[in-house]
Amino acid sequence: MRNLEEYISGYVDGEGCFTVTFNKRTKAKLGWELRPSFSVSQNEDRRQVLDLMREYFGCGHIRRDYADKTVKFEIRDHNDLEKVIIHFDRFPLLSKKQQDFQLFKQVWRIIKSGRHLHKDGFAEIVNLAYQMNGSGKRKRVKEEILNSFR
Repeated sequence: MRNLEEYISGYVDGEGCFTVTFNKRTKAKLGWELRPSFSVSQNEDRRQVLDLMREYFGCGHIRRDYADKTVKFEIRDHNDLEKVIIHFDRFPLLSKKQQDFQLFKQVWRIIKSGRHLHKDGFAEIVNLAYQMNGSGKRKRVKEEILNSFR
């Protein structure tokens, strides 16, 4: 397909999401687990676009999202997220979502450096994550995470 890279960036601009979630984990060093994620949702009848993205990136998985009755292509593996970073550096988003991508890239770099294993690096990720997806919902208040490190 001609211009596949630009098509993917345009599609993600409308239907994609860069996010970081936080879950309490007693076995985690700081008491919290963080999970960066790149995802694209679509109705089942347009799943072929998600299959195309999975093939293009060569990683990730497609699953049903029962919450909103869609299917979702998702990449969570840190090493695989590098492919996402490279793509959107070469083929930038045109909407405000580009700002979310830049914040996501900063999170990815902190994790890659290993700084997320220390309070200051983890706190930096929390602060970056809470600047992303202004219209999204968060299960936890930022201060709950920042004030409860071990």
